Formats: sequence, C-alpha cells, structure tokens
Amino acid sequence: MNGEIDTMIATEKIVKAHHRTKSNTSTTLANYWTRFWMRYAGLSFFGRLATRFASWFAAPHKARPYLARMNPRGYIAAGVTIYHDDLRLGRNVFIDDRVVIFQRENGGAVELGDRVCIYRDTILETGHGGYLSVGADSSIHPRCQMNAYVTPIEIGCGVMIAPNCAFYTYDHGVAPDQPISKQPLQSKGSIIIANDAWIGVGVIVLGGVRIGEGAVVGAGSVVTGDVPDGAIAAGVPARIIKMRSDLI
Repeated sequence: MNGEIDTMIATEKIVKAHHRTKSNTSTTLANYWTRFWMRYAGLSFFGRLATRFASWFAAPHKARPYLARMNPRGYIAAGVTIYHDDLRLGRNVFIDDRVVIFQRENGGAVELGDRVCIYRDTILETGHGGYLSVGADSSIHPRCQMNAYVTPIEIGCGVMIAPNCAFYTYDHGVAPDQPISKQPLQSKGSIIIANDAWIGVGVIVLGGVRIGEGAVVGAGSVVTGDVPDGAIAAGVPARIIKMRSDLI
C-alpha cells in the first residue's frame, strides 16, 4: 500500500514539473517574441505595426507601459491617430490605442517628455497658436481631452491626471449680434499644472489657471482659479479645502 502511495506522489510531482516546464517555456517564447518586435517599434507605419505584433502576448491596458521601456522610441500603438506635423516625443513614451493627436490651423507642438503615458481614448489637440507639453513621468488616463487653443497647456513632471478630465484654454465669444460659431476664440490665459500634481476623475480645468506643485484636485471639480502648491481643492468652482501639510 505504501509503495502505491509513494508511486502516486512521485507521478504527481513529475506531472507538476512537466506543466511548470511547459509554462516556463511558453513564457520564455512569449517574452522573446515581445522583445524581438519591440526592437523595431517607433512612430513610423512599420514601427507601429511592430508594436501590434509585440503586444500579442502582452497583458492588456495599464499593464503595457513596460513595453515602452524596451525601446527608447517607445510604444505607439497601431490604433493611434496622428494628424499633427509637430509631434515631439521623448524616450520610452507610451501612447495607447485610440489616442488622437490632432492639429488645427496654426496649432503649435505637442511635446511628450520621457516615459510619459497617454492612455486610450484621450484626445490631444492644438490650434490657433496654442501648444501642449507634458513633462517626464506624467500620465494622462483614459478619455481625457486636452485642447490647447490660443494659449498653451503646460503639464509638469510626475503629474497624474485621472480619467475623463478636460482642459480647455479657450472659449467662444458670446456677443449677441452674431452667431457664436462665427465669433473669434478668446482665452483668459494658459493652463499650467506644476510637478507632482494629482488631478482627480472628471475634473475640468479652464484657461488662466495654475495648479501648483504637489496640489490635489478632487473628482468632478471645475477649476477656474489658481490652486496653490500643496493645496487640496474640490468643488464647483474648486475651492481650497485644506493643505496637504495639515495631514501630517
């Protein structure tokens, strides 16, 4: 009886070892495949096709930015729409599927610093003299809209922007004697987001605003005025509710 039990245990160990070997082999092959194709990644048509092949065995969505670390040219997904003649990319930038980078007349540059992550369904748009810059190690999460018209949007380093945010530096004139769509664009000034700020889900930021270094803006807020360094702001319009230093 003991001999049969020993045989069963030994057989089970052999089967488990076999499965581990198969799993390790599959993982090794998948990693090799990914690294092979990421060597050719880039902004060109072929480079973006290479990222599609590289991602076949990769985990989805927010697990993919590591792919951009494999190549200084970064990861620009095949499903990205780029209609812009002044796109400037730093090293190891990650741009997810269905991102749109668009330039209207007289639109300035879109500049993404090293290791910036732009997640899916985000729109980056410049026009009428505005430009957009995003500093190193910042992330813009899904379904955000950044419209830099007339004046710029400048986002610092290490900034986290949650999903469904909208930044607009401009609005339309509303004089009563002509259609709104025919009136010139106007702006109260640029949008500046300083280093290490955190912008919550669904925040709207309007022109003429500076959000300070290390500041936090609560979900659903509408920011129409400056937020000081280290402040926590929330509401419509956003107001200072406390300082981060108060939490110590």
